[in-house]
Amino acid sequence: MADPQQALQTQLKNIETRTGKTVDELKALVQNSGLSKHGEIVKMLKSDLGMGHGDANTIAHLAKNDGVQSPAAADNPLDTLYVGAKAELRPIHERLLAQLEALGAYETAPKQKYVSYRRSKQFAMIGPATNTRVELGLNIKALPESPRLEPQGTGKMCNYVVKFTDPAQVDAEVAAWLKAAYAAAG
Repeated sequence: MADPQQALQTQLKNIETRTGKTVDELKALVQNSGLSKHGEIVKMLKSDLGMGHGDANTIAHLAKNDGVQSPAAADNPLDTLYVGAKAELRPIHERLLAQLEALGAYETAPKQKYVSYRRSKQFAMIGPATNTRVELGLNIKALPESPRLEPQGTGKMCNYVVKFTDPAQVDAEVAAWLKAAYAAAG
């Protein structure tokens, strides 16, 4: 698995380049804005600075937490996602990761409720959607039709979603979709 801290540092460097502001300046902007709700902060960063959702989300988290991360999140993002009732879902995520690791190098970008996987762009995101289901989002323009693939509307972070309740559902068909999305993000 790619190093989450390295992925975060790369994202922060890119944010600084795109905005012309340091991370500390961006955190100060958020902290001095008077906004307290995460969604309001993200909206402000997107509208005032033209940031993308992922970048605005990251800065909002850093500003609210002042960059503090739990030790578990720093070591393995799955330790944070799969706790309590969701702990039983972790084998699904791990089976999907085994399929990804067979494809080659990629970056891991942990988020609050899922993990984003990317090459030159995001190709997949995996996380527990409920206490009983893991969702795989695939960012690829077109895949062959399947009753398991749920097309998403325009403006969504991924074009397709696949839902899992059992690790055995991660089969050759899913592996082929992951491979296609991985290749398209090359």
